[in-house]
Amino acid sequence: MSFFSFRTVAGAVIAIQAGLTSAADTPDARTTQTSAATRAAETAEPDITELAPMTVQGNYDNAVGTSDAASQGVVNAKLIQSRPILRPAEVLEFVPGVIITQHSGDGKANQYFLRGFNLDHGTDFATFVDGMPVNMPSHAHGQGYSDLNWLIPELVDRIGYRKGPYSAEEGDFASAGAARIGLVDRMPRGMASLTGGSWGYGRSLIADSHAVGNGDLLYAFEASHNDGPWDKPENFRKLNGVLRYSFGDDDNLSHITAMGYSAKWNSTDQIPKRAVEEGLIGRFGSLDSSDHGRTERYSLSFDTRRKLDDGLFKFNAYAIHSRLDLFSDFTYLLDNPADLGGAANPSGLAGDQFEQAEKRDVFGFASSRAWFGELAGLDMSNTLGVQLRHDRLDPVGLYSAANGKRVDTTQKSQVRETAAALYGENSLQWTSWLRSVAGLRLDHYNFDVNSNIPQNSGKRSAIISSPKLSLIFGPWAQTEYFLNYGYGFHSNDARGVTARVTPKELQATSPADPLVRTKGGEIGIRTEIVPRLQSSIAFWQLRVGSELVFSGDAGDTEPSRPSLRRGIEWNNHYMALPWLFFDLDLATSHARYTRSDPSGQHIPGAIEKVASFGVSVTDLGPWFGQFQLRYFGPRPLIEDNSVRSKATTLAYLRVGYKFNPDWKLALDVFNLFDSKADDITYYYASRLAGESAGGMEDVHFHPVEPRNVRATLTTYF
Repeated sequence: MSFFSFRTVAGAVIAIQAGLTSAADTPDARTTQTSAATRAAETAEPDITELAPMTVQGNYDNAVGTSDAASQGVVNAKLIQSRPILRPAEVLEFVPGVIITQHSGDGKANQYFLRGFNLDHGTDFATFVDGMPVNMPSHAHGQGYSDLNWLIPELVDRIGYRKGPYSAEEGDFASAGAARIGLVDRMPRGMASLTGGSWGYGRSLIADSHAVGNGDLLYAFEASHNDGPWDKPENFRKLNGVLRYSFGDDDNLSHITAMGYSAKWNSTDQIPKRAVEEGLIGRFGSLDSSDHGRTERYSLSFDTRRKLDDGLFKFNAYAIHSRLDLFSDFTYLLDNPADLGGAANPSGLAGDQFEQAEKRDVFGFASSRAWFGELAGLDMSNTLGVQLRHDRLDPVGLYSAANGKRVDTTQKSQVRETAAALYGENSLQWTSWLRSVAGLRLDHYNFDVNSNIPQNSGKRSAIISSPKLSLIFGPWAQTEYFLNYGYGFHSNDARGVTARVTPKELQATSPADPLVRTKGGEIGIRTEIVPRLQSSIAFWQLRVGSELVFSGDAGDTEPSRPSLRRGIEWNNHYMALPWLFFDLDLATSHARYTRSDPSGQHIPGAIEKVASFGVSVTDLGPWFGQFQLRYFGPRPLIEDNSVRSKATTLAYLRVGYKFNPDWKLALDVFNLFDSKADDITYYYASRLAGESAGGMEDVHFHPVEPRNVRATLTTYF
């Protein structure tokens, strides 16, 4: 169990921009990073003021004096490895208030919820892995699409997270929050594991590292299969690999990382409630058994961090190739109730199945330089950074389909999207109890769309500036206070930015705004006044210039009205005993459109209440385990709030035993109490066979998986 002591030095400055970024991106962040606080501690005069040491559980690096906001922190590997994880993206649930669900097959990006948002597949929550962006703009299935199914949880070393648009480093998609996942440089020991579980689940993993030259070469290979509880077996097949070379020392550390991932699956998407009530299908059935998907992702990245006499230099570059081919049917016979016939539909089947497909190449880099010094005797740090990203989609398309095969082209485009950003941030220690962090970010976007619909081809560019300011007061009595305010944004799909006619009906429409302004504020407190307990509370607000809302018939998101969200978050981490650790996170939010409309002011899918409670047991003799309970409450499904989803409560349990230092067995139980809840719920019109034209408005849901068990045998070598 790791511990650390916190010491406050009068006049010390803490360079959080450099600190949190490296904590998220680099496993050895604490040893490779020099902050002004560290420098001040090393060179302070004898009259420093030193608080009594405190012991804090090493699962989180969120101690008083290490953050710019109460809603900011870092999660360490020990806690990440302790929890059972149903899906790889659930590592993001270590970010307090985040909920991860699914409304389709295991190979599709998950559904994300945070701070009053149904984030769809990642919009307004930015995710990075070792500096590589996960969010995909202008994606075939949804803006900001964040697929983390290629992540190997055993390789995650740290997760640095921020919420709100308060950091100059974070740009597109980061208004609700951002997470930066760092991978391990080396394995303490080689490991191999085999997992077997309910419904044909199987997984094998081998990972190890070896000293090569002046560095360490790490490799990991993963293969898995899952049928799931669905009436039509999912037959999910995944192959995944990582090759990573780390070289240098604590002052100059670099990585070269190659990744490859491929997956195929059958989809069971959300289904209408009436179809189950009428006995047409079971709860785990599908109305279109030909829905399916396949995806690939390959990447090569390089990053380096160098300590300098007066600061820190960071650089990372990446190249990503990905593709997705996804067949879905959410409305059944609403648009195509009769046999289309002819050459347009050689299968002779009616139905609303559609295909979303894209091939994408992404190239980019990010670099920053931090200087630590003084201004008029006050400790100060300054950071300048530049970011560049270029996405090439050849092509990205929407197609009509039948029986799992493409029938016709609705829209197909070649897209070139380039984003460039310049940012600066200043941290200044005004007094022993007041520090300010001021930042400014400038983003420039170019959109170039060549569509098969001539009216929708075109070029546009946009620029947006985002000022930020944080004030940090204290600490007093082991308690720190925060005021945060900042501007942010999210980009819109390039095809919508240049569109002048709708792709299906070819009716006139207005192009969407390229960049949508967001602005938010937060008041927070973090305290360690109670021994072994770290507690934080944040009162936040966020305005969004235009919501992106899920569209059932199109299967993607569409721009909507401006909105306002407010909420409260309360997070607690308590180390009761050296082997016993508790987490309790509570959040509530209020989300409304700010522009009046007869349909109502509620935002469909906006999450209102989230709760998470965890108990972790480590090294209790040969035993270890974890219990996790999460709750996300009812949500409005339409604007007038007349239809609401039900709450979902799920429990996970892990019980493990170490036979000796080389072998251990873990038993994971998901949905411990066999809840009949839903992972996701929507309300929109669909049409079943025999129903009248126009279909019926109905609740469409994707059920949580029933109780299932997985056993993992792991050996170390």
